[in-house]
Amino acid sequence: MEGRVRYRLTMRGIISWGTYLPFRRLDRTTIASVAGSGGGKGTRTVASYDEDTTTLGVEAARVALRDCPDAPPLSLWFATADPAYLDKTNAAAVHAALRLDSAVPAYDALGSIRSALGALRAALDSSSTSLVVTADRRGSLPGSPDESAGGDGASSVLIGDDAIDAPVLAEIVAWESLTEEFLDRWRTPGDPRSRQWEERFGETRYTDLGARAIAALLRSTGLTSDAIDHLIVVGPHDRANNAVAKKSGVASDRVVDALGAVVGNTGAAAPLLVLASVLERALPGQRILLLVLADGADAVLVRTTPAISQHKASRPVSEQISAGAPVAYGKYLAWRGLLPVEPPRRPE
Repeated sequence: MEGRVRYRLTMRGIISWGTYLPFRRLDRTTIASVAGSGGGKGTRTVASYDEDTTTLGVEAARVALRDCPDAPPLSLWFATADPAYLDKTNAAAVHAALRLDSAVPAYDALGSIRSALGALRAALDSSSTSLVVTADRRGSLPGSPDESAGGDGASSVLIGDDAIDAPVLAEIVAWESLTEEFLDRWRTPGDPRSRQWEERFGETRYTDLGARAIAALLRSTGLTSDAIDHLIVVGPHDRANNAVAKKSGVASDRVVDALGAVVGNTGAAAPLLVLASVLERALPGQRILLLVLADGADAVLVRTTPAISQHKASRPVSEQISAGAPVAYGKYLAWRGLLPVEPPRRPE
């Protein structure tokens, strides 16, 4: 089913953003010697034993609020595919950690990668300043492709109307959404790993959905692919992401690196995380097409404003990537609860 809702907002968009990458990095080349399979090249980010998606999200949100102190949020949305709690609002813990006023409502959007887009869309529909926080911890069984390809991290954006003390840095110009139910990737509650149908099946469906979403967005805005300065394609299916990017008509040098080699696929956090990495180096007036392939396709057109030239992120993604330190694969397995180890010897 094709969603015909389009956003043509007058200077409503991103007035601040924040990201958080855990300090530890897992070298993928160390996996196979322990697990007997898996691994690969590059590194992935690893949340420490005491970090969950709530704490990751809080760190990203603090950056967004610190970089825009004159626009306190009047609502909060928290999105993740790996919530710390069920039957309890995880956003309430984020709300408490940020010391927001009790009159500020906090809501969860949980269970899938696309939840992040739902939270962003809700914030755009609001008439007040809204904080969107996304976080994920991606993993699977030892030696699996998902374990190696995944990554942990968080990202946040503050959405609001243009104001002198909190100018819009990136305007949301248009949004095209397609939804389609098909069996590609799923995880039942309590299962430590996602299950996936044949890769070629998902690739075929997502390639078509992505192409249709991009075409609809360009048609509704009267643009051509040459007008896109940066193309971001993210989602859990890397082969589909690459296929759509190649067929998009956007020049290959304008296709954004999704950080898979140094961070990994951060799931629900990936759309805003990769977008933040582009905004940190974007020039005024540039068009960014964000395409998210997850249970359909969402194509979002973002245009930077003159105000972005005066904005400096206090915790750039590039600096966080270069600041990481290694973690042993055995330690990673222990932190994930996949390798039982002797607990500290102390009285219970």
